Amino acid sequence: MKRREAIKNLSLGIGYVVSAPAVLGILESCSKPEKGWEAVFLGEELKPIVNHLVDIILPRSESPGGLDLNLPQFIDRMCADILTKTDRELVLRGGSLFAERVASHTGRAVIKADRKEVKEVFEFYFDLSPEEQKAVLDRQQKGESGLNNEDKDSFALYKFLFGVREFSLLGYFTSERIGKDFLVFDPIPGGYKPCIPLSEVGNAWTIG
Repeated sequence: MKRREAIKNLSLGIGYVVSAPAVLGILESCSKPEKGWEAVFLGEELKPIVNHLVDIILPRSESPGGLDLNLPQFIDRMCADILTKTDRELVLRGGSLFAERVASHTGRAVIKADRKEVKEVFEFYFDLSPEEQKAVLDRQQKGESGLNNEDKDSFALYKFLFGVREFSLLGYFTSERIGKDFLVFDPIPGGYKPCIPLSEVGNAWTIG
């Protein structure tokens, strides 16, 4: 399976229909380190929040983390270039709501919040009972129309958090560096072996 097909499948899995060439172009433009990059969509308030969230979702370990792959820049460009006008407005509103929660939690300006503080607020919104999880997912599936004001805020906030998480995963697992250096890469696959022990499989496989 080609890399473009993988992008298509991943993007459908996260609820967005995106053009593989567009994603590859954005990935390429964000592949080089850019010190002090300027956000085109997130703004100065949300930029540090997204930096922290990417590091929380994909921290560095024996493999690169999300920050090593410039995923905040990727998310910024994806939101600006891929999302519809309605989704852009929802993501910005949800991001502002999350930023307000962080500022309330820390008692100071959101741009001064550190990774630990952002993680505490992030975890609060995912430490849910099964019933609460179902309610959140049901709202996301139904959309904003027909919701009361409180549920509309929750809808927008999770739209932002889910969007950051999903674009982080899309950028990470379709990046050339992760595909070639940290997953099992075989540009010319060999024979098909349908039944082999899991211990022989090794790392997850990537595609050409």
